[in-house]
Formats: sequence, C-alpha cells, structure tokens
Amino acid sequence: MVQGVGYRWSMVHQAERIGGLTGWVRNRRDGTVEATVAGDPARVAELIAWSEVGPPAARVSRVLVNDANPVGLPASGMELRPTY
Repeated sequence: MVQGVGYRWSMVHQAERIGGLTGWVRNRRDGTVEATVAGDPARVAELIAWSEVGPPAARVSRVLVNDANPVGLPASGMELRPTY
C-alpha cells in the first residue's frame, strides 16, 4: 500500500534531501504511484533505493525502473501531480 500513507510527499521530501533531482510524482487510479526523476545517476539511484522502502506506513511490493528521456519536467525540484 503506497497511497494514503504520505508516499508522494515523502518522496518529494527525500528528493529535496538528496538534492540535484528534478521530476514529478503522482498517484495512479490503479493504486500505484508513478514518478519520473532526472539528475545525477548516483542521486537518482539513491532515490530509487529509498522508494523501495518508502515512508514508515508504506508497504512497497515492487519498484519498476525504466530508463527514459523525460520530457515536461519542472525547471527544478520535484512536484506533486494530480492522480492519473
């Protein structure tokens, strides 16, 4: 369970703590959370490692990672996007 436990807000906070990342995160109607993140590969990897655990109340069953050329990212930082 990753919705209703502050997962998105926690991911934004974690990305800010790591620094140097841009992207977005949103809930999906199927109960999952989706994010697109760009930045230094080591910093992205650190956020991916965090996402496999998430905040204390989360129960993460799996994390799927795809390399992509992200488009439409914010100029800086992470943003919360509406449910898709």
